[in-house]
Formats: sequence, structure tokens, C-alpha cells
Amino acid sequence: MSVDPRFAAALVDEEALVGSRSLTELTGHPDALVVLGSGLADALDEAWGTPVATASLDEIPGVLPPVADGHGGQLRAYEREEGAVLVATGRTHLYEGVGARAVTALARAAASAGISRAVLTNANGCLRQWRLGDVMAITDHVNLSGLSPFDGPLFLDVSAVWDRPMTDALRGVCQREGVYAILRGPEYQTPAETRILAGLGVDCVGMSTVMEALTLDALGVRVAGMSVVSDLSFANAPTDPTAVVEAASSARATVVAGIEAALRA
Repeated sequence: MSVDPRFAAALVDEEALVGSRSLTELTGHPDALVVLGSGLADALDEAWGTPVATASLDEIPGVLPPVADGHGGQLRAYEREEGAVLVATGRTHLYEGVGARAVTALARAAASAGISRAVLTNANGCLRQWRLGDVMAITDHVNLSGLSPFDGPLFLDVSAVWDRPMTDALRGVCQREGVYAILRGPEYQTPAETRILAGLGVDCVGMSTVMEALTLDALGVRVAGMSVVSDLSFANAPTDPTAVVEAASSARATVVAGIEAALRA
């Protein structure tokens, strides 16, 4: 995939270049990045075994230690048939007040280090009559965060952020497919907001993933995403953050299968 040099100039700063060197020191030339969302930090432990190398995420220049419940703080390197895969066991969110630069720091460093594809995962509030633990392949997104990885007149075509072959591979594994919307958070949506979002064609809503996807796509990295149904937004009960993490954890087997299928695509 060709990369517009304007996007590279805007996203790949000295911090990203230094971060990329930290990643290559960890694993040589990385081929792929996996980001594990809420409740999924240990999803690959049993299936993939012991990583060949491990570092704290905050050892990578520009990357902050995750603070949200259900997120780990490690960056792990695995040697797979698909190549060298970096796995982040957590992420930083916009609601932490740190801005898109910090949220996308790992993505920018990994792209600078030469990855060709990425699989991003998260937990969501579901706007449809689906089941807790269902996994949705992200086919499109709605950015309602009010933010972008870019500043200035950089007009990125976002009509095909989610790589079609990788997403097709996810369709063979995930129970659902649909549109993911990002809100800044940290508050969950009101009942009125839930109705509006559903009416707009949104299937699931969360507070992550889109900034990373936009960044990676702009830097020529193929991107796929999975979102775990961990809260039913139309349910007549308040959202429990602990229950969200537990519901996401129940989907580990599907998430692992999806990661492996997407990386092979």
C-alpha cells in the first residue's frame, strides 16, 4: 500500500522513530501488531504460550502505561508462522485526557518499525439484540470522538480503513459483523444517545480503536478489528465496568481464532 508522504510527515515524528527502534530491539523486524482490549489482556496466553521477548509498554518512547480496568501493561513479542507479532496487552484511551498523540503512540512506532498489518480488539456497548460475549467483526466505523490523529488540512480518505480480506477472514470466525462508533468517554451513553446511535446505523459503541485504525491505515498498514459485546445498552440496568471486563473475557476463544485468521489473510 502506498503512503502519502504528507501523512507520514504528520504522524512519524522523532518520538515514533525512537519508539520503532525500541520495537526492533525487542523482536527484530516486526510483521504485525495486535492490541488486546478490555478483559482480553491474557487472551493469547494459553494459545500462543511464552513470548520470545517482553517489555513494559511504557518502556516504548511515547507510550503510556494503560490505566483502565481489564488492561495489561505489557508488550509481548511472538514468533509465529505469520511472522513476528507484537502484542500489546492494553492501550491508552482518549478519556484519559492525553490526546490522540499518546493514544496512537504505539501504532505510530509499530508502523515506523515496518509492520504490514494489525488486529485491534475492544469491548463494547451493544445497540442491537445480541448476546453478551458475541464478537463483532468491525466493517466500518463512526468517529464521534471529536478528535483525529491529524491536525491541519490533511484530508484522509477513510472509506476503506478496515482491510477487506482481513475482515472477510473475521467473518468466518465472529458471530456478528457491523459498525463500531467511538465516543470520547469516560461516561457511558444516555438512553437518548443510545437511541440516536442505533438510528444512525451504529451496532456497537466504545471508547477506543478508531484513532489507532486511522493512524495505521494512513501509514499503509492493513487493519482489522474485533469488538466484544460486553454490555447491552438497551438493558434496563446501569452499566457495571467490572461486568464489562468479565463479559469480554468470556470471548477469548473467538478473539484468538479471529486474530489468527486475520493475520493469515
